[in-house]
Amino acid sequence: MTHIATRAVGTSTARVDGPQKVAGLAPYAYEHPVPDPAYLVPLVSTIARGTVDRIDTAEAEAVPGVITVLTPWNAPRLTDQAEGEYVVLQSPEVLYRGQIIGAVVAESPEAARYACDLLSVEYTATDHDTRFRPDHPDAYTPEKANGGYPAEYERGDTDEAFSAADVVIDEWYSTPEEHNNPLEPHTVVALWDGETLTLYTSTQHPHGVVAALAPALGLDSSTMRVICPYIGGGFGSKGGPHAHDVLGALAARALPGRAVKFAVSRHDMFGYVGYRSPTASHLRLAARRDGRLTGIVHEAFVQSSHVTEFVEQAAVPLRNLYDVADVRTIHRAVALDVPAPFWMRAPGEAPGMFAGEVAMDELAVACGIDPVELRILNEPEADPETGKPWSSRRLVECLREGAERFGWDPSDRSPGTRSDGRRLTGTGVAVATYPHMVQPGSQASIRYRGQGRFQVRIGAADLGTGAWTALTLIAADALGVAPEQIDLDLGDSALPYGTVAGGSSGTSSWGNAIVAAAGTFRTRFGGTPEPGDEASATAGENSDLESYTAASFGAHFVEVQVDRDTGEIRVPRMFGMFSVGRVINPRTARSQFIGGMSFGISMALFEESIRDPRFGHVLNHDLAEYHVPTHADIRDVDAAWLDEDDFHATAVGSRGIGEIGIVGSAAAVVNALWHATGVRIRSLPARLDDLLPALP
Repeated sequence: MTHIATRAVGTSTARVDGPQKVAGLAPYAYEHPVPDPAYLVPLVSTIARGTVDRIDTAEAEAVPGVITVLTPWNAPRLTDQAEGEYVVLQSPEVLYRGQIIGAVVAESPEAARYACDLLSVEYTATDHDTRFRPDHPDAYTPEKANGGYPAEYERGDTDEAFSAADVVIDEWYSTPEEHNNPLEPHTVVALWDGETLTLYTSTQHPHGVVAALAPALGLDSSTMRVICPYIGGGFGSKGGPHAHDVLGALAARALPGRAVKFAVSRHDMFGYVGYRSPTASHLRLAARRDGRLTGIVHEAFVQSSHVTEFVEQAAVPLRNLYDVADVRTIHRAVALDVPAPFWMRAPGEAPGMFAGEVAMDELAVACGIDPVELRILNEPEADPETGKPWSSRRLVECLREGAERFGWDPSDRSPGTRSDGRRLTGTGVAVATYPHMVQPGSQASIRYRGQGRFQVRIGAADLGTGAWTALTLIAADALGVAPEQIDLDLGDSALPYGTVAGGSSGTSSWGNAIVAAAGTFRTRFGGTPEPGDEASATAGENSDLESYTAASFGAHFVEVQVDRDTGEIRVPRMFGMFSVGRVINPRTARSQFIGGMSFGISMALFEESIRDPRFGHVLNHDLAEYHVPTHADIRDVDAAWLDEDDFHATAVGSRGIGEIGIVGSAAAVVNALWHATGVRIRSLPARLDDLLPALP
């Protein structure tokens, strides 16, 4: 692959969008000014399965300021291409509690909210099932898991491997349902102009919203536009449209000429906009006495929905992480009367690697081997799944250098023997891996504006990770100019096509398109372009990835403290060492790593959505009871990376960094808890009462 010389890339650069955000001038979706907006508040079901028989709208319609009340009987119709969660207000059938069954549109959000509370609903409820369990009688093996991975995979003979093993680890591990809670909730502003629809919506993929919803709304893609230059976080949940986008579009269609604003409440963020599926992993490791793995079996059970099938690819990472001849992985889905799960930071890898890396720690204990050395012992020279060489795999260096920087002591791994005053202390380690995803098809255009300035246009999305800055640096190096000479346009489906900001693939995919466009521009116009000169290009397939396996890697090191009397858990130190190719912008990259690692602490110790099987809803549906860390919980968390280029992966030598920080980090925390207390945590989150029996 052709690569570019890096001058701006790799320099620590302040966010180019920082001043607008700090000054409050960066418009987020709900803030886009539109003339004479109306405001929408949805009505959601209070049963988990059944039908809506009647909605009494009289009182609501009499409230001053109410414009219309939408129900399944009067809402605009969608086409028969609307599927799954996009089928909104098209029938009285209820598939889960919290499903949108109506909406009030009013002149103010207060009037809409008050009127919505006056709606009276009559239901016919039927039996429902919302309790996830791996022994569910209707569990099935799907064809594919998320990401397009085959649900089943096998190489070698695992039965033989386990029958001949010296040491076997055979345990169950589980992670709970979790919900994305970005600072900016899901919001949409919808406006029709004749048969042309504009959506200002908080999304990680403007073009993807058009592709998904235009057919459902009966539109040609050329008559729908999605605008989203700034996003207040998403963590995957905004990787595609959800029911609120459809509802906003339907409500605006019912009000010709009026824009409709709809901000999903924090309560409803636990409803119809996606979440991480709960998982249960039956994991078996076979090994020789010296710790060399001979077999792996990972059977992952995940929650899906009757609305839309979504299968978390939890068993995929162990297919090629370690040097093992005999491997079998399988996914089993349990479809329930619940909302559809969706992406949440490192879907599949985060819960799957929790199970795998805790099991590896148990194997280290069983074999009497330092857990760092155990992982190094099982390092593969080539990709065990495909036999391809790695484009770059420096995991051993991450382990060794990370251990040195952290101050890892392999000499004393006896649990429950170290203390600092009234606190038991322990250290833990886990590795991280995340596939290098780069999507072909992104397009970029470059136009010379004169006076040394270049306009670079691409329909990418910056969900807060720093794409505005990273793409500016890539464009500057590709054109051989300073970053200050680049004017970047993104976040609009009217721009050249951009792939999704998801799967840690955005910068790689968009960067390749910008490099290709810059190459075309320089070939066509040389070093002396005229104002108005313009060139564009599409990122094609990377042929190098047909011959190499590319992935990012890392190692997490954690110290925990456990109060001897109360079992209170603290994480005073956490360090991550990563191998991710060339880092585009060290300043924002470090934030991404630390954010992911903080996410891992949260996953290990705090986050859990509790769904009541009697009624089908999440009980702790606000930030008072859905616990996430505060500043007091995230202390000395730091990250570093190896200096490298991976030009097999991308034209700028980079790989994805957005999600690898969370992968494995929760396992490192609970592995440290074992070292501190001797208690092995296999179900997240770790609770105080898990540790109390072991306290002195």
